[in-house]
Parts: sequence; C-alpha cells; structure tokens
Amino acid sequence: MPPDQWNNAKGKAKGSSQEAKSFNNYLDDIRIKLNECYRELQLKQEKITPDGIKSLFLGDNTDQHTLNELIEYHNLSQFPILSKATRKNYGITKNYIISFLKQKRNTTDVYLSKLDFKFISDFDYYLRTIKPLDHQKPLRNNGMMKHMQRFRKIINLGIRLEWLIKNPFNAYVIKFDKVERGFLTKYELELIEKKIFNIEKLQTIKDLFIFSCYTGLAYIDAINLSTSEISIGIEGQKWIYTKREKTQTSLKIPILPQASEIMEKYKTNPRSINRGSIFPLVSNQKVNGYLKEITDLCKIEKNLTFHLARHTFATTVTLSNGVPIETVSKMLGHRSISTTQIYAKVLENKVSEDMTKLKTRLSRDKMKGRESKVG
Repeated sequence: MPPDQWNNAKGKAKGSSQEAKSFNNYLDDIRIKLNECYRELQLKQEKITPDGIKSLFLGDNTDQHTLNELIEYHNLSQFPILSKATRKNYGITKNYIISFLKQKRNTTDVYLSKLDFKFISDFDYYLRTIKPLDHQKPLRNNGMMKHMQRFRKIINLGIRLEWLIKNPFNAYVIKFDKVERGFLTKYELELIEKKIFNIEKLQTIKDLFIFSCYTGLAYIDAINLSTSEISIGIEGQKWIYTKREKTQTSLKIPILPQASEIMEKYKTNPRSINRGSIFPLVSNQKVNGYLKEITDLCKIEKNLTFHLARHTFATTVTLSNGVPIETVSKMLGHRSISTTQIYAKVLENKVSEDMTKLKTRLSRDKMKGRESKVG
C-alpha cells in the first residue's frame, strides 16, 4: 500500500476501491485475532507483553501444549494405576485420534488452544463413519461413546493441569444406548453343566465358564485366580479373597459346591500347578471362540460370551434364589447398587414365584381369620 493512500489517523487505507476494502478487511481480521490473543493471556493471568501477543498470534508460543503432549502425559501418569485392558483401550482411542488428525485435519498434532466444540463434533462424526480396513466391524454407538468418554477424561486431565482454558466437551453429551444384559436361564445353565466334551480344551473352557457362573468372576479374574487366594472363611467354608483386575476392588466370595467341584478337578493339572493358579492359561479370544462352539453343541440360541457368566451369577444363581441385591453387589465388587441393578434384573419366574408365595400366605391368613370367627 503506497504511503499516500494510507490514513494514519484512522489506521487504514484511504478510499473505497476494491483494493482498499480488501486491505482494510484483512487489517480488521488481524486486529480481531490480536485482541483474542490479548484476551487469552488475560484469562491465563499471564504477563501481557507485545512479544507474548506476537508469539501467540504466530502460533509459536513455547508455553502452549499440544494434544499429543497431553495424551503422552496422561499415559505416563495414569497407566501405572490402570488395568492392562484399560491401557489397551486408551491405546486404541489414541490411534483413532491420530488417524483423525491425519485424514481430516492434514496434520499430526494440534495445539490444545485450537480444540473447540467443532473439533469434538468432527471427531464424533469421524468415529461414526469410519470404515475399518481389517476384519473389525464398524463402531456402534456404545463403542464410539467409549472412545469419546476416554478422550474426555484425557481433556479433563488437561483442564486440571491448566493446559486448557475452556473445556471443548462442555456442550457435548455422551449418551449410551440401553443394552439388555444377557444371561443364561436355569435350564440353559444345566444344559451346559451336564454336557461332557471329549476335546480337552472345550471341556476346560466349559469348566472355566461354569466356575464363573457360580462365582461371578470376570474372565481375567477367573483365569488369574491363584491357589493362594483361596482361604477358609467363616464357618470353616472355602472363600475367594482377591481383587478385581478392572477396578482393584476387593472381592470376598463364598465358594458354592459347583465351583468347588470344578476347582478340585484342576488341583493336579500340570499347567495349573506351573502357574500357581486354579486354571491353565487360555486366552480370552480363544475362550469366546470356543464358547460359540459350546453354544451350538448344547443347542442354545444365544450369543455366548464369557461375560454372560457374570450376568448369570447375578441373576439366575443369586437374585432369583432370594440372595439380597446388597449381597450380590458386594460379591460382584460393585461400588454402588445401581451398577448391580443393570447386571441383575429380576426374572419373570422369580416374580411369579414370589407372587405365588404371597397368594399362599394371604390364603392362609384368610383361613385363620375364618377359624377365629368360628371359634
């Protein structure tokens, strides 16, 4: 812009030509951005200097932290207290974030100050529409929400560290679809219990599954259960004293006869003795694969996964047999009864059974009333 076309008093170009208008609009944008930088330094309660504003404006502020930096700090500080499975899940979430940055933002990292609601919404859309290149299935809502939940926890750590001024998740709602918890009925449980398999691996997995149906242990806790975690409790009965791998919550579970019988069976198993555990090692992936085969051979039309055993313990084995929900919650290692209520629904046959007892009691009371009148 030539000096003679510059209005020094107004700080803009003279005239109304297209060139002057474009130049003045550009200057207005610069002023707005500089004001934003000034405001950001104010909110951070940092010393406001021309160099500080310039550095922030140019995006080369060494005090700014990046998303990758926050993720790495999260992993460094939180991984020692998280379970192996949870650490793996955070790793998957991190991979999705990196893929999103590369594919949709054409970058490998981003300053935390650039994260806003639009960034979160775009990442949401990316997860919903991504098409996996390998054998994995596309993400469903609940799986996608788990990734958003983990991402939000990472961002919340950034807020606590004061690496972010505002939370980009503030207007974002994490909403899970309600899922009906599956379980085996008494009849289905008996079908699997009575089935004998000639293939050793199938029989071992069946025993491990049934053991969980009568103890409520998750796969990782059942497969790693050691002989040292079995002790004599009150009334001289065997109890399981262990911790949940997922939450490190203490578990104290009386061992039912069905579970005790299975334990005795593997007492002399060389692979169990080698590990110092109740059961020989079998991977979770293999367990769920063989459970599908067991389902077919037992002619049960349900998608049988190992976690179904835990649900079965909560419903068919305990609640439907009159065990109070507070006791079930304690044995499952839940921190609140509301969590148990999701797993352990009251079965229709239990409602029917309770109502039959009530009818009998009411009829008895009615008869007593008649007898007293006659007397």
